[in-house]
Amino acid sequence: MSILIDKTTRVIVQGITGRDGEFHTRKMIAYGTQVVGGVSPGKGGTNVQGVPVFNTVYKAVQQTKANTSIIFVPARFAADCIMEAADAGISLIICITEGIPTQDVIKAYHYAKLKGARLIGPNCPGLITPEESLVGILPGSIFRPGNIGVISRSGTLTYEIVYQLTTAGFGQSTAVGMGGDPVVGLYYIDLLDMFQNDPQTDAIVMIGEIGGNAEELAALHISKHITKPVIAFIAGQSAPPGKQMGHAGAIISSGSGTAQEKVQALISAGVRVAQEPSEVPLILKEQLSK
Repeated sequence: MSILIDKTTRVIVQGITGRDGEFHTRKMIAYGTQVVGGVSPGKGGTNVQGVPVFNTVYKAVQQTKANTSIIFVPARFAADCIMEAADAGISLIICITEGIPTQDVIKAYHYAKLKGARLIGPNCPGLITPEESLVGILPGSIFRPGNIGVISRSGTLTYEIVYQLTTAGFGQSTAVGMGGDPVVGLYYIDLLDMFQNDPQTDAIVMIGEIGGNAEELAALHISKHITKPVIAFIAGQSAPPGKQMGHAGAIISSGSGTAQEKVQALISAGVRVAQEPSEVPLILKEQLSK
């Protein structure tokens, strides 16, 4: 079982004729993802990696019955691409693009929500259901099918911890990289509920970082609504206040958003918190053996 994507997911790539779009289209196809079309205004009627290219998302959806879109376009066009996908009836939108102005993201997020679409990102690595579908830029070779759900704000930490899980024999049901910007689409609470309701997910690994209060809100939600074991890792424990660490959303301000505050909130909610990535599978083994 999985959440959000599986073998039946039909994907279009917005920005397929660009360098990154073409490169990752090839990677997704090689993994087995059903990439059924691409969108690049003015390039309609051509093809990339054997995938037909359309001028608009509406035309691509009409011709291919796509239900998912992944966006590889420059930041100045990305918000419009999100809204175009939602307007065309796409139900799941993954935006890889980074550097989109926050006000543009807010507008696009609310428009997508109004249209009934789910948004992942922006500035995210996407998601994967191992050996079924990869929609993003994650390295598919480190993932294995299994019963552990993974939710993360950090792409590189996702890869590190998934590698640790796989090496220890823990496969993943689905892994989702939410993105590290101040405003993104699906977040911890949404994804925690999806994994809670997935009968094939037995435990959840949650990867957080400094900045904002998303982990604290997730901790409160876990204490009230999540019965499956949750193991967490919080990055940025040595970050000084006012210093941005990697992501636009990973900044401590006004004494809030520190790693210590997040760790304490999670512990208070009954979540086991690892001090380093290599501890995650050890704690997971202990939790699942109870």
